[in-house]
Amino acid sequence: MNMTEQAAQAVWVNEAWGKALDKVRRTSQRIGAGFPHASPNGEYVLEPPHWWTAGFWPGLLWLLYNGSGDERLRGIAEECEARLDEVLDGYTRLDHDLGFMWTLTSLASYKLTGSEESKRRALKAANYLAARFNLKGRFIRAWNPWSAGEDNAGVTIIDCAMNVPLLFQASAMTGDPRYRHVAEAHMDTVAADFVRPDGSVYHIMRYDPDTGERIGGIGGQGYAPESAWSRGTAWAIYGLTLAYHHTGKQAYLDTAKRVAHFFLANLPQDHVPHWDFRAPLEERQYRDSSAGACAASGLLLLSEQVGELEAAVYREPAVRILESLYANYGAFDDHAQEGLILHGTSHYPNQTNVDVPLIYGDFFFVEGLARLQGKGPFYWE
Repeated sequence: MNMTEQAAQAVWVNEAWGKALDKVRRTSQRIGAGFPHASPNGEYVLEPPHWWTAGFWPGLLWLLYNGSGDERLRGIAEECEARLDEVLDGYTRLDHDLGFMWTLTSLASYKLTGSEESKRRALKAANYLAARFNLKGRFIRAWNPWSAGEDNAGVTIIDCAMNVPLLFQASAMTGDPRYRHVAEAHMDTVAADFVRPDGSVYHIMRYDPDTGERIGGIGGQGYAPESAWSRGTAWAIYGLTLAYHHTGKQAYLDTAKRVAHFFLANLPQDHVPHWDFRAPLEERQYRDSSAGACAASGLLLLSEQVGELEAAVYREPAVRILESLYANYGAFDDHAQEGLILHGTSHYPNQTNVDVPLIYGDFFFVEGLARLQGKGPFYWE
């Protein structure tokens, strides 16, 4: 990138950051220490604290606080973290999403403020997450039963690739390698069983919980078991890259690159993915802007992990995705819409929150801007 291109990029990135900051300052007056997920009618619906997306709003506040010094945003983030104590201490509601929830709250707080209370919470969450490890199958169990009699003890999902960074960091904070051993074993399973030879990714994998035998893939939030759910692809890019960052294990980097190449090869003209790369044309009309934002932030990290000759292969498309999200999907100046980024798809097969802003899309978009501006630290690392 020449100096003219760098200057042009800086203009829109700084403009996008400023607009995101202004809008969150505005919307935070209503949302406060709530837990937004999706904005189907212009206003974010607030979920209970145990919902898996509870970390993304405070994580977004921490990102913007770190870049602006706005103490009001910090205060709301800290209130959210304190509210999550009812979940952390009511352990029967916890599942694998502990990583999403406490990486973006307690770990973020500890990294930015040095809070010992936040460190304690993060380590407590890491202990609960490590306790979900299935030794025979070498995976972290996903959910608890959703209803009486349901058996999902052998189920794990690609999303958990973004939860295990909490374990890598728990080992770094305590000097105890056991957290890292669990994280590596799970990511070995991801690389071996979730990622197909062409770089596409399963959403859900089922194993026999007693023997560890692999039973097979499940479609989940994708169109079908053998399709290619775009957000799952983004989770894999970012999660495998983070695993390489924490371990230096070449297999994680190689697999992350394979998934990234699949993702980038299947993007449409405006660089923002459809919700499933392999859904039939008549089912593929909806985009998932959250998948684009997550992948972009992961690709930026990936560009830092490879050699200088390869870096642009991942950085340049990441910038194109973020610029397209800003120019074509942004709702920054729309006072009737609380979301930052439009056209996310949460769960198309269930027809849940389709074509709406999603809080994790907002978070990863702003995280991508922060990466372009060098406004770390980043909580997954």
